Amino acid sequence: MDLRAIFLGLAFAFMWSSAFTSARMIVADAPPLTALAGRFLISGVIGVLLAKAMGQTWKLSRAQWKSTAIFGICQNALYLGLFFVAMQWIEASLASIIAASMPLFVGLAGWAFLGDRLKPLAVAGLILGLFGVVVIMGSRLSGGADVGGIIACILGTLALTVATLSVRGASSGGNLLMIVGLQMLVGAAALAVAALLLEEWEVTWSWRLILAFAYTTLIPGLAATLTWFVLVNRIGAVKAATFHFLNPFFGVVIAAIVLGEAVGLIDLAGAGIIAIGILFVQLSKQAVQAER
Repeated sequence: MDLRAIFLGLAFAFMWSSAFTSARMIVADAPPLTALAGRFLISGVIGVLLAKAMGQTWKLSRAQWKSTAIFGICQNALYLGLFFVAMQWIEASLASIIAASMPLFVGLAGWAFLGDRLKPLAVAGLILGLFGVVVIMGSRLSGGADVGGIIACILGTLALTVATLSVRGASSGGNLLMIVGLQMLVGAAALAVAALLLEEWEVTWSWRLILAFAYTTLIPGLAATLTWFVLVNRIGAVKAATFHFLNPFFGVVIAAIVLGEAVGLIDLAGAGIIAIGILFVQLSKQAVQAER
């Protein structure tokens, strides 16, 4: 793994983790699905226009269109939609920790449905990671965390797992920025329908809301997604996913610094256990890949 890949991985992990803090700011003053649909509409239009200016085309292969649609619905509409709704009731740090467990779900799904072999290191990583999740869930639930919000986040993480398994098809064959823009427009369309059916337009305008919305649209929305696709194309999905082990720490630290959320020793211990579990799973995947 070269220095550029390491930089891309660190940048992605930071941007991805920061999204929960900015989202928490947004949902405090605006309806979550409406705000998210607007974010994806703006990000998608910007992405498509920039891609066209760079000479990219939306004439994708059938496999690319299929994967782009799955990615747009599962990640943008289901995963982020559920998380935005949940963050009306739970803290950004908790949401980021649940989302960070996604590589563990991917590992389990690969073993259960795709026939992936699990080395002892991967099994140990899955057990450690899930134990870390249980530790944090137990601590937060005893502290009064909203059960419905936690369930929504878990369902969103399952949707993100499906999106992650489809990323290879979506990112192959070039046109990366165009694909990023198109999958955001897919998410915007799905979320717009849900927002019209489920939400009322009630917005408390403030500079904090405007800045959080702009940041979420451009950085975690457009830049982080493009960075992820570039990283996957550069070093492969298995090695790229290793950087997810940083997300529990980044998510907790950013929420604590920006929002002043309380972080206890149990949270830090649980996040550390999850991070080690994720790292074990990804290192094991790399070992299996090297043997082929």
